[in-house]
Amino acid sequence: MQSISKCRAFCRNFGKTIGFCSFFFSLLCSAATEEQIVAIQSAAQDYVTETYQASINDKLTVTAANIDSRIKATDCPVPLTASSPSNNRSSSNVTVLVECEPDNWRVYVPVRVSLLRPLVTANRPLSRGEIVGNSDISISFVEQRAYRRFGFNQVNQVVGAKLKQNIRQGDVIEKGDVCVVCRNESVVIKAVKGGLIITTKGTALSDGAPGEQVRVKNNKSNRIINAIVTGIAEVTVNF
Repeated sequence: MQSISKCRAFCRNFGKTIGFCSFFFSLLCSAATEEQIVAIQSAAQDYVTETYQASINDKLTVTAANIDSRIKATDCPVPLTASSPSNNRSSSNVTVLVECEPDNWRVYVPVRVSLLRPLVTANRPLSRGEIVGNSDISISFVEQRAYRRFGFNQVNQVVGAKLKQNIRQGDVIEKGDVCVVCRNESVVIKAVKGGLIITTKGTALSDGAPGEQVRVKNNKSNRIINAIVTGIAEVTVNF
């Protein structure tokens, strides 16, 4: 009886060993190689780079997260496909689904995105009422996550504008910080009709930044009109 019990115990242990070895061998056979992991990460990064909402002057850095080498993967016979369940193409974190349809496997890859945008910033502390000069400002690349409001991306949009509030050194200058056209100050009114342009003098009745609509009084006719800010102390109205 004792011999039979020992035999049964041996068989049970031997069976477990075989089962473990079979599982381990199967795991090794299906585990992804380093080249396969790199291909998966590259597919995810390329997808984000191609679909992310970035301007031509932005600096975009895309980094796929590390992938567990125990995932199932093969040398896909066709190019890997990538997609994202998220419709947000401006998030700093994007999850990308990478698939090999012929071999029936898929992997979700988290991708980290860093987007730097060129914006006008102050080179020194600036005071309310100052007229911004060329030496006062420059273009700096600012992380999108740290700044999500409205700034300027060209120096000439700000030079000659008057500051409406104090600005610290290094701060992004926002559209609400300056008046390109300032209330109660003289402006040039450009009246455009087809290819004809007529200019006259006027007085701004409100502050405005480039592209904004302001009320302006024509000094000659005393007529009040709505016009678009198109430059320093300049507005345009189309007839």
